[in-house]
Amino acid sequence: MNCECDMVAWVSAIALLWTATAASANEGIWMPAQSAEVGAAMRADGLQIDPAQLSRLGAAPLNAIVSLGGCSASFVSPQGLVATNHHCVLESIQYNSKESQNYLTNGFLAKSLGEELPAAPGSRIYVIEDMRDVTADMLKGVSDKLNGFARYERLEANRKALIAACEEQPNRRCDVGSYYGGASYHLQQKLEIQDVRLVYAPGLGIGNFGGETDNWMWPRHTGDFGFYRAYVAPDGSSRPYARDNVPYRPKNWLRIASKGVQEGDFVMVAGFPGATNRFLTADEVRFNFAHYEPLSQRLLSDYAAQIKQATEGNREAQIRYASILRGVENYKKKLAGDLAGADAIGLDARKATEEEAFRAWVAEYPVRHTRFDAAIRELDAMVGENSRASLARLRQALLNRAQLLSSARTLYRWTKEHEKPDEDRESGFQDRDRKEISDQLTQIERRYLPDIDRKLFEAALDEYRRLDAKDRDTAFESTLGQIGLDRLYADTKLADTVMRLGWLDKPAAAFEASEDPFIKLAVALYPGDIAAKHAAKDRAGRSQAARAIYMHGQRAYRQAIGRPMYPDANGSLRITWGKVAGRTRDGQIWMPFTTADGLLAKETGKGEFDAPDAAIAAIRAKDYGPYAAPALGTLPVDFLSTADITNGNSGSATLNGRGEFVGLAFDGTLDGVISDWAYAADRNRSIHVDSRFMLWTMDKIDGASRLLKEMGVLPASRS
Repeated sequence: MNCECDMVAWVSAIALLWTATAASANEGIWMPAQSAEVGAAMRADGLQIDPAQLSRLGAAPLNAIVSLGGCSASFVSPQGLVATNHHCVLESIQYNSKESQNYLTNGFLAKSLGEELPAAPGSRIYVIEDMRDVTADMLKGVSDKLNGFARYERLEANRKALIAACEEQPNRRCDVGSYYGGASYHLQQKLEIQDVRLVYAPGLGIGNFGGETDNWMWPRHTGDFGFYRAYVAPDGSSRPYARDNVPYRPKNWLRIASKGVQEGDFVMVAGFPGATNRFLTADEVRFNFAHYEPLSQRLLSDYAAQIKQATEGNREAQIRYASILRGVENYKKKLAGDLAGADAIGLDARKATEEEAFRAWVAEYPVRHTRFDAAIRELDAMVGENSRASLARLRQALLNRAQLLSSARTLYRWTKEHEKPDEDRESGFQDRDRKEISDQLTQIERRYLPDIDRKLFEAALDEYRRLDAKDRDTAFESTLGQIGLDRLYADTKLADTVMRLGWLDKPAAAFEASEDPFIKLAVALYPGDIAAKHAAKDRAGRSQAARAIYMHGQRAYRQAIGRPMYPDANGSLRITWGKVAGRTRDGQIWMPFTTADGLLAKETGKGEFDAPDAAIAAIRAKDYGPYAAPALGTLPVDFLSTADITNGNSGSATLNGRGEFVGLAFDGTLDGVISDWAYAADRNRSIHVDSRFMLWTMDKIDGASRLLKEMGVLPASRS
């Protein structure tokens, strides 16, 4: 009796703690269908439109929100103009740049539709049309009698069948997402726009002002924005680039707010957050921060240094490897923030306390114990097995830093999978994936140089050889030893794009007879790749079976303590909201806005802090036109909010309470990224580029009056 009372008291205490936290924070990456659960809270914080609108994908504002397949974006004109982050269009800027025409440094502006440039191969705009629950369909034929591998394969077969049925409609791209650890599944149906063109991006001195020094930091003065346009055939159907394609006409587009936001205002972010890990077990989180992220962070730090060293003094190489380097530096700094944040918030103890309360709740009644305890113990038992495999996989994946080896492995896998019926092929290697693979193989021509690639591969091999012998591939090592690095790069034909793409249509026998050194390595690696994939499927199937039950328990528990639960981010459409707010940090006061005056104070004329001369002159002259904020008395650049965002939210439209466009989310603060693992209200801040700075740059600096008029904004300058 006393024990049960203690349990009830313990759980009640945790519930009170969480309730107090939730009441003062804006935690949550909510599915549109959950808007009814959180509508009252959004209204209380300042939402002025009907929250029910947010559950309807065909209604404003969500029908203007689009995905770029890694970043978020939004339509901002009736002619298919798409606003997103500068770093989300960076690959397309880099793809179209060369030493003699350096759009990367100088920026790019199309003066007419005819001057808009094809985006990097593989660029897509996805318009969400439908999202529906398919849990029952996904779980057909799935039972406790299946082992891990069989369970995984059954789920994959069901997933592929659902996707195939959905994609019978032309120009549709569909996916099935797992929610709550596989406790439920939803299908997203998207219109796939294949002709994407680069319209405008400011120069690096605006779009990436502050560079890596200011990345994840506040105060920030980065104009992280750029524009694409969606194009379709004259009849409105989606098709690849063609000269006679016309701008896509969306059903809706976001209106630009006539007034920007000020401190305390409601803001909402709509986009496609990629991944969070807030509902893992305490042991899983402990492994991540003790082993996985420290190794990942070191490997990425080394990789960034290797790229810089290999490309030093070579402007062509620096342009070709710019987007790779930026991605590496961005993530390795984020991991450093994760590790520091975990210590700062006492993550290990916090997760242990939360889990102890949950397990006490499970143990309180026999029916709960019967339903959930075995799943909890299974997840506990799998931590060691999963951990060892994930650490080995980190170093094994380094081999793909040789871009032609990565291509050869993809090509051989494609050919081997095409010996099977399409429905039996691995996801990613079906007929629906051919164009995507072809685009990826094409992109290499603008981001590859053999001498640079060799240096990076040599460094990767040094790290790979640190693996235990049982985790290295002996066939690969033997084949590489016979070939040697000199022949590997001298004798390959895969550096030629036409030759590389030609392998998509060759039979497996041609690969196995080939003397191309990278092809020979791919063939040598294949048996080990397949064995590793089989083992990974078995682990994934067993984990999914246990985690789905575990998450059913977590949802029931949180409902019992009055705490609504959202699923971890998984790349699907979500909404989150907050308020424009600064914060204090270590005795410092972070103001909610940065301004042009602060940009001028940071400007050095060199390196990462080299703003365009025209911008500096306009700021010194205080030529802000209608874009100054009355409350600030100057031009705002970026602002902070309490909205709950993560990776994949880059480029997400930031909306005011009326659903109008007021900026773009583009970053978080380094000490707040720990919220990917455990929400920390006192630390969580999102960074947004202010729409007024975007419009000022377009108007006063780059003369983008054509685009402003298209967006319904009257330019202040004559151009």
